[in-house]
Amino acid sequence: MSSDIITDGRFRLNCAGRILDLSKGPVIMGIVNTTPDSFYDGGTFQKKVCGVDLDRAFDHALAMIKAGASIIDIGGESSRPGAEVVSEAEETRRTIPLVAMLRERTDVLISIDTYKAVVAGEALRAGAHLVNDISGFTFDEGLPAICRKYGAGVILMHTPVKPDAMQWSTGIDSGEEDIVTSVRRFLQQSIARAEQHGIDDIIIDPGFGFGKSVGENFHLLNHLSSLLTLGRPILAGLSRKSFLGHTITRPGSDTPPPAERLPATIAAGTIALLRGASILRVHDVGEAWQSLKIVGSLQ
Repeated sequence: MSSDIITDGRFRLNCAGRILDLSKGPVIMGIVNTTPDSFYDGGTFQKKVCGVDLDRAFDHALAMIKAGASIIDIGGESSRPGAEVVSEAEETRRTIPLVAMLRERTDVLISIDTYKAVVAGEALRAGAHLVNDISGFTFDEGLPAICRKYGAGVILMHTPVKPDAMQWSTGIDSGEEDIVTSVRRFLQQSIARAEQHGIDDIIIDPGFGFGKSVGENFHLLNHLSSLLTLGRPILAGLSRKSFLGHTITRPGSDTPPPAERLPATIAAGTIALLRGASILRVHDVGEAWQSLKIVGSLQ
């Protein structure tokens, strides 16, 4: 069953047999990183001796569901600028037990945040419904076939370069003549690549913070609605990103760390909703849910 465009421009997607219904309005995706080095919550769910603290990660996911998350996105490799690539085996070890536990004990939609076909396959076998690929099907040519095999929904994100070669956002533009045009072209190609493999349950993500300057991020946010012409629901991943930190830095002060960027995150997420985003990917589910409800009341 392929995605159906609803009359108000939103969608219903079949994600490995589960329907993600966006026809009633936007939803929240909660982030659970089982990594030691993610930019905000790295190490939160790690044990010093045996790796992932599965019970703690599971309890955190449950709290997110209770706070209003419709999707839980599980990642086992950091995508922060300069992050080191981890092996397929290590990424699998960090993520699959939590996927299986969530599938067994909850009915939440589960997303695996990976660009690796092997990891995605293991996650989908364990019960995941979506594959969240930061590369838009450009890093691993085997990934589309795996997604098609399991009927997974896919999230295709724009990124110009792998995280280990990426730099932190700065005030200098990347050199693109127009970031919106560049992102749209990339996502068009990613959608076409997915469709060539028989995949039509697609969400697009412009990739805020990935290889983009502060100015480009805000230009993209302000013109987010222009991506609706691609005919796919939009996910906005803005949570505590560095470009927000640069923007709220007071003169003569250091850039606020991720822990101090929640108000900026809520402001940016609210703008994204007003510009047509259907999914907010966040660390702080309860606060984002309130923002979503306020915006929804206007509509």
